[in-house]
Amino acid sequence: MATLNFNTESVSFMKTLRPYALKLTSNRQDAQDLLQETLLKAFASRDKFKEGTNLKGWLYTIMRNTFITNYKKKVRRKTFIDSTDDLAHINTGRKARNEGVSELAVGEIMKQIDKLSYAYKTPLKMYANGYHYKEIAEFLDIPIGTVKNRIHVARKKLEKDLDQNLYDTLGKPLIMN
Repeated sequence: MATLNFNTESVSFMKTLRPYALKLTSNRQDAQDLLQETLLKAFASRDKFKEGTNLKGWLYTIMRNTFITNYKKKVRRKTFIDSTDDLAHINTGRKARNEGVSELAVGEIMKQIDKLSYAYKTPLKMYANGYHYKEIAEFLDIPIGTVKNRIHVARKKLEKDLDQNLYDTLGKPLIMN
């Protein structure tokens, strides 16, 4: 395809490419920039286009790939990389803790776990201690599905009871629904 014909046909697809660019970017100015960048890349790579193939599809592909590449660059630019020698920004080692509420919460959790029946308390404690479902099932001589169900039911019951108890103690709900 002659250069003049290629350029004329490429520019004629601008009206159909513009809505696609707008859909990708959701911004009129960014869409215009993407459209221009797409046409620039197409003109620069016209020797790679095979005559008799779908020029419109080729342009759409260039636009999509350009958008994806630009998006990935934008994400990388927003990623914080700690370049200090001692990684001072990452390894500060400081954590804010509210000892009063956490001690209260641990005490309440232990009380509520102790109130559960053996059938629910045992699988939950074993799971919390790192046992796998299969190991718990073998120890209790029950199916794995029953173990999973009992742990789920125990967690839901604890969640409900803890929320109510902490609400009574602190005057506000712990879990927002």
